[in-house]
Amino acid sequence: MTNRNGVPEMEQEDVRTESGVSPEESAESSGTEAGTENAGSNENAENGENTENDGADSEAEKAEEKNAVAAEKNTGAEETKEEGDARYLRLAADFQNYKKRVEREKSEIYSYANEKIALDIIEVMDNFERALEHSEECADKQFAEGVEMIYKQLKGVLDKNNIVEIKAEGEDFDPNFHNAVISEENPDFESGKVIQALQKGYTLNDKVIRPSMVRVAQ
Repeated sequence: MTNRNGVPEMEQEDVRTESGVSPEESAESSGTEAGTENAGSNENAENGENTENDGADSEAEKAEEKNAVAAEKNTGAEETKEEGDARYLRLAADFQNYKKRVEREKSEIYSYANEKIALDIIEVMDNFERALEHSEECADKQFAEGVEMIYKQLKGVLDKNNIVEIKAEGEDFDPNFHNAVISEENPDFESGKVIQALQKGYTLNDKVIRPSMVRVAQ
């Protein structure tokens, strides 16, 4: 038999059977493949969106980390500046104290530079005082007057250089100024009073350079 196109019907059937797939099955297969492709496209799109979202989250996290690092650096810089300022203030204070100490030491050196010379002059003064105690026994009165004049001149030199005699007789005994050599009872003096200075003491610029050797009443 032939159809309208002049093709035997058996041959047309053989063609269908040789391909192994009927037209209906072929259409179904094509639809399935198209659906699979569409599903794959949708899945790829979703994956792309997820990747973009992950990338955005990662950028945000990196930005937060940078901000945190910057904040830590700023905090560290402020702490370092505060420590530097405190160190500078300490150094400045130490330097000022050093300058004051040096100035004080220099002043003390200048003030007491003449201490040894003063002690030598004081010993000479002691000898003049002993000589003057017996001036009345001297037959040559002019000589005795000359010795007294020299004594007064030396005393003026001591006074001019702030070398002052320590008060002793009748004063309260003070171990900072007096050195007790003898302690005895004396009805004319209260206990603890200085009876007599056996050797005069002196100060140089308010510093004791030689204490007074004294007798003290018990």
